[in-house]
Amino acid sequence: MLKVEKLDVYYGNIRALHEVSFEVNEGEIVTLIGANGAGKTTVLHTISGLVPARSGSVRFLDYDLIRLAPHKIVQLGLAQVPEGRRIFANLTVKENLEMGAYTRKDAKGIKDDYEQVFTRFPRLKERLNQMAGTLSGGEQQMLAIGRTLMSRPKLVLMDEPSMGLAPLLVSEIFDIIKEINAAGTTILLVEQNAQMALSIANRAYVLETGRVVLQGDAKTLADSEEVRKAYLGG
Repeated sequence: MLKVEKLDVYYGNIRALHEVSFEVNEGEIVTLIGANGAGKTTVLHTISGLVPARSGSVRFLDYDLIRLAPHKIVQLGLAQVPEGRRIFANLTVKENLEMGAYTRKDAKGIKDDYEQVFTRFPRLKERLNQMAGTLSGGEQQMLAIGRTLMSRPKLVLMDEPSMGLAPLLVSEIFDIIKEINAAGTTILLVEQNAQMALSIANRAYVLETGRVVLQGDAKTLADSEEVRKAYLGG
């Protein structure tokens, strides 16, 4: 579904990604793990069209995403849940969800998707007319995920969905990610909580200073001594 090949990205003269290659198959949860500054968010932003690549290719289904505008990428069925949630704090919950559907014109489909979001996140329905900035951190994360689902994506990029959340909420968010995947949406997950990410993923890639240094089955990597020492606290 997604094939990234030899992706090079620079910020000015600083090389952020070094020939990064990986793929995501339909129906999978694939996770990118690594320390802060490893390049995980840069990978997602390049796929989403927010950061330009110096060289390499990003193919989604039969489309070449390099140099495609971000809103065009969303229209193809690829959407991102950004790091830090990035909800529109001065808009209501309902208006935030409407923003998620801004590329769509199918009124009935949008209405159906509202109902699906409310079924998955009943708390959002209770707070429909509340300003999004007044929600708790967990509720804001649910809103960020719900807003992304309103674009009806085939592939969702999730950037640090557990960031800043209490352990109980982290568990709830990861259950939701599994549910979304089980309902037919493919997921590329960037997550600093490597243990949780590897527990729900099919496959994983380890990034270090902009390079893929390890890849494989998520359970195998979780059991690897090298990964345990570096990312799972021994």
